[in-house]
Amino acid sequence: MWRIPARLIYWLPIVLLLPALVPGTLFSQEHRQELVERGQYIFAIAGGCACHTVPGGTPHAGGRAFPIPLGRVYSTNLTQDRETGIGAWSDKEIYDAIVKGIRPNGQKLFPVMPYEAYSGMIETDIKALIAYLRSLRPVRKNTPELQTRIPFYRSLLIPLWLKFFGRFSTPALQTPKVGIERGRYLAEHISLCGDCHTPRNFLGVPNRSRFLAGIKVGPLGDEIPNITPDKRTGIGEWSREEIADLTLTGIKPNLDNVQGLMEEVIQGASRGYKNMTREDALAIADYLKSIQPIVNHIN
Repeated sequence: MWRIPARLIYWLPIVLLLPALVPGTLFSQEHRQELVERGQYIFAIAGGCACHTVPGGTPHAGGRAFPIPLGRVYSTNLTQDRETGIGAWSDKEIYDAIVKGIRPNGQKLFPVMPYEAYSGMIETDIKALIAYLRSLRPVRKNTPELQTRIPFYRSLLIPLWLKFFGRFSTPALQTPKVGIERGRYLAEHISLCGDCHTPRNFLGVPNRSRFLAGIKVGPLGDEIPNITPDKRTGIGEWSREEIADLTLTGIKPNLDNVQGLMEEVIQGASRGYKNMTREDALAIADYLKSIQPIVNHIN
């Protein structure tokens, strides 16, 4: 009778399991790579998270100063450095920071970080974004401390601000794929047009009755245009193609180019609006042309 060698018997279970194990491993690696690539796109259409890069500095390493009432706050290091960045944060802790404004130590993030708007982002998009953030090269750079003379600013005033003025969203179950609803989703919860183009009062509360109507002196000191479809003071005379062109290239219909933070989010420290698909840029254009026109002369 033919006998199976003892050495073959030893390896037989492993040989039999290989067809089940290897495809699963390869699938897991491929799925992870797809998730990172999708997250890279979310990162791009979020303007490359430009607020986390000091102009001319190391990409995504934070430390950019932003004015707040009676103080100044600095953006977080988004790289995977475990001591000065978010490398030691769990996925859930990053998730909570993005949509709830809660740091791993329980502290509240200042609403300068637009977690209220991000709260409307689809869960799968956030998970993809986190996967991409995990791929960022670690950079050791400490974030400067909050500058203010007001005691208990973070622990007392931020919760009060959120209680009276905060507006969080309940995300949909699925990402809108096309049309105005796709544009609304991108503009309001990822690309965040309203975060810059909507006027705010001295407490940083957005004037939602003048949504996207522009600001003569923005938070960083520059003019921010009216992008409502008002034909005299906004972009009502622009075609959807012209709006998409500006979103992707920064070039206006008169061939002038945008500057300031808009230029930053288009170019990105690594990726930005310029990496958006034209279909998404057109969806944003369709959404902007659908909103209420508001008369507001900026320049």
